[in-house]
Amino acid sequence: MELRNIAIIAHVDHGKTTLVDELLKQSGAFRENQALTERAMDSNDIERERGITILAKATSVEWQGTRINIVDTPGHADFGGEVERILSMVDGVCLLVDAAEGPMPQTKFVLTKALALGLRPIVVLNKVDKPDAEPDRALNEVFDLFANLGATDDQLDFPHVYASGRAGWADAELDGPRKDLSALFDLIVRHVPAPKQLARQDEPFSMLATTLSADPYLGRILTGRVESGKITTGTSLKALSRTGDRLEQFRVTKILAFRGLSQQPIDEAVAGDIVTLAGMTKATVADTLCALDVDTALPAQPIDPPTITVTFGINDSPLAGRDGSKVQSRVIRDRLMKEAEVNVAIKVADTPGGEAFEVSGRGELQMGVLIENMRREGFELSISRPRVIMQDIDGVRHEPIEEVIVDVDDEYSGAVIDKLTGERKGDLVEMKPAGVGKTRIIAHVPSRGLIGYQGQFLTDTRGTGVLNRIFHGWAPHKGPIQGRRQGVLISTESGVSVAYALWNLEDRGRMFIGPQEQVYVGMIIGEHSRDNDLEVNPLKGKKLTNIRASGTDEAVRLTPHVKMSLEEAIAYIDDDELVEVTPKIIRLRKRELDPNERKRASRKE
Repeated sequence: MELRNIAIIAHVDHGKTTLVDELLKQSGAFRENQALTERAMDSNDIERERGITILAKATSVEWQGTRINIVDTPGHADFGGEVERILSMVDGVCLLVDAAEGPMPQTKFVLTKALALGLRPIVVLNKVDKPDAEPDRALNEVFDLFANLGATDDQLDFPHVYASGRAGWADAELDGPRKDLSALFDLIVRHVPAPKQLARQDEPFSMLATTLSADPYLGRILTGRVESGKITTGTSLKALSRTGDRLEQFRVTKILAFRGLSQQPIDEAVAGDIVTLAGMTKATVADTLCALDVDTALPAQPIDPPTITVTFGINDSPLAGRDGSKVQSRVIRDRLMKEAEVNVAIKVADTPGGEAFEVSGRGELQMGVLIENMRREGFELSISRPRVIMQDIDGVRHEPIEEVIVDVDDEYSGAVIDKLTGERKGDLVEMKPAGVGKTRIIAHVPSRGLIGYQGQFLTDTRGTGVLNRIFHGWAPHKGPIQGRRQGVLISTESGVSVAYALWNLEDRGRMFIGPQEQVYVGMIIGEHSRDNDLEVNPLKGKKLTNIRASGTDEAVRLTPHVKMSLEEAIAYIDDDELVEVTPKIIRLRKRELDPNERKRASRKE
């Protein structure tokens, strides 16, 4: 059977996973009476809730005698660790572009990696049936993007199709029959080369592990593409690290291949196919699984370094241990180490005291997803404000810079440019009309200037702006950047909040809590309207009297309080504050500074 390996690349919400749904349906991967779920490849709960792809996943379909292995890649740069490994398993990429929005930052991120590996691209202009679609403009922008990213002449001569993933059709011409996806299937078979590994089936077995997972029955399992040779169940293999050191010898207990949405056991895997092996105990991502007489490790794709650090600590608030079952530092450390083993983009280090752990990653979204997964598993944590990782290059202190692309209504563009280039030390790169009364702004802004900016941005644009960001490079440190302007309201009492007290405090600022909520001394219950912190009593009830007077018994009407999401809370806090995360609730609180930190804080002021 002919074989093709292809990855699908797209920006967040450009319809990638919906298109894979249709490819599966039209290839006959499902039974006629099989119950189907929308966005079947988004198997993770958080992926379904947020509508984003976080974990790279593979599936396979059969089309007229050819097996096509399809890899669904994450669209967000925070999960780029998944992308860099997964692209080494494929021979071509299918670039999905929204015909209205054109190529976006995350498209650029993954495409850069794909072009550098020499993969052959196919461009799919999706959502061409939308009223605001401009497929010709989007196609020209894709060509310009390819040229800017240094694509070869062969890569620039890419074929394209017009499609609607939701409606389930793709055609070579814009005014085609719009019946099914056969034009896309045929183009993949025709344009993507067969794996060159097929010619190496007589060589000793070798495979580079690209994803790691665990199965309750099979234990540790590793997925990758077979680079050479054949493998059958029961064969003895060894694992080599990236540097060529021998890690272990093991016997293959199971070989699984992707068939539709499920993995099915097979007896033999051959070079070029994407399979999953079970039986190892130590081997992990980027290790080489090979025959016993092979001594050279396969080259592993380098991973971009982390750019931010967050401190994960135990929850030591007065309300600790009420919601979660996993509160000890030892249990938190084991969970973080397990995550770092599976996710190569995350690094975990112990702090001197041993009660907290420095977790480094790509961005706030990646950290938010990790924390959300942990709280759902029953963990209680205290999380610090994200800090940017600096680098010394030629003796000069450098910081990470991000490319920010903003689509905003014309009337709000001035406020956005002022915030990005003035207060947050960014450089304006480009500003152009985006049609329908909108402006597109492109700027290079320090990563630390963007921490906590999302909320301010939504306020400045009245909730209508769209902001995308991607790691751009390193630049010399740009000096101090002003943080949050407002102070906070801090509780001076422990107990249950009272509506009358909160009503009286509304003049002081906006509230983060409502009535009948547990509070404690040091807990942040709201944002002060001024730039200093203010200690308040949210438990102070109304004084009772037996004298009736006009106006004294008016009803208490509270303004709805602000409920922050996890990412918003992490971005909001200052250096001397923490986010308390439990399975049921997210709180903000002040933290006690040790003497050294207090000195640094006073020097900063």
